[in-house]
Amino acid sequence: METTFSPASMLSITEHGLPFDTRSDDNFCRELPSTGILREMLRRMLTVRLFEESAVSIHSAAKMPGFVHTAIGQEAAVVGACLALRSNDYITGTHRSHGHPIAKGAEIGPLMAELLGKATGICRGKGGSMHLADFSVGCLGESGIVGSMMPAAVGAGLSARMRGTEQVCLCFFGDGAANCGAFHESLNLAAIWNLPVVFFCENNGYASTTPLHVTTSVPDIAARASAYSIPGIIVDGQDVLAVYSAVSVATERARANKGPSLVEAKTYRYREHFESNGAKAAPYRLDAEVEYWRTRDPITLFSRVLRESGRLSDTDLETMRSTVQEQVDAAVTFARRSAPPDPSALLEDIFI
Repeated sequence: METTFSPASMLSITEHGLPFDTRSDDNFCRELPSTGILREMLRRMLTVRLFEESAVSIHSAAKMPGFVHTAIGQEAAVVGACLALRSNDYITGTHRSHGHPIAKGAEIGPLMAELLGKATGICRGKGGSMHLADFSVGCLGESGIVGSMMPAAVGAGLSARMRGTEQVCLCFFGDGAANCGAFHESLNLAAIWNLPVVFFCENNGYASTTPLHVTTSVPDIAARASAYSIPGIIVDGQDVLAVYSAVSVATERARANKGPSLVEAKTYRYREHFESNGAKAAPYRLDAEVEYWRTRDPITLFSRVLRESGRLSDTDLETMRSTVQEQVDAAVTFARRSAPPDPSALLEDIFI
């Protein structure tokens, strides 16, 4: 099957990193966040990137059990969305979700231990890479079953509404999940019940190795929002500020009892669908396509914005990267030194 690619069709980044392409009547907040928030955005993006690069290295050395799906290249979408939330808001993830609990503020030591199947893992070593959950930061869980956390996100929104807490649930999903029945059922129910849920599509253009245009009747997932009378917003997923602005508007709308929104971030993953210890899938995307998206590395783009605006020097950036790498290395050491689960714990944490 021939793959087509046209960089001109992609959303462009503006001088200040704030492209706005909205399909709703809402206006984005164009005011830049504080320097502290801007630096934290970059720190968390670096943490997600270096955490996943370490996970790839460990998995490649056959020291990590199970499958590992990385989202290297999608850090701006994840971090920008999560930093628009309050600390007590909820998130739900996907099979490609190491970065989501990190972006929400989870400690990385227990996350890495979970990837290695250790008893000190966030799920006591029983969940692994695709099933991370950290209730302390509002991360309700992730699942390898495509689209399965969308109904759970609706349930979280209903819970918040019934308890009157003004909490919002940010529901991450991929473009492949947009063709699951759970997608339509969840958006419909959230819309008719006016629930505080932000549905956030990380559209990286591929469901596994299948391009979007082969399986989806519309070029933009956000267009489907109109079927449920909710706002559908398209945003440049390589631009952390654009994502932050879009999700901020959506969460404010949800807290104001105006119901759910659908935000679609156009993004890209640089690595394959999953880490395979050397085995490669049949070619399904052009080298030119991957190379183009690498020129739009979200960390590189945002670092440039901070340097050019005087918010971060080259020395600051190098110090930040070095500090984050030390923290990731410490998490790896913690995970490696931790014990595996005791066999006696096999039937614990089972709920029927």
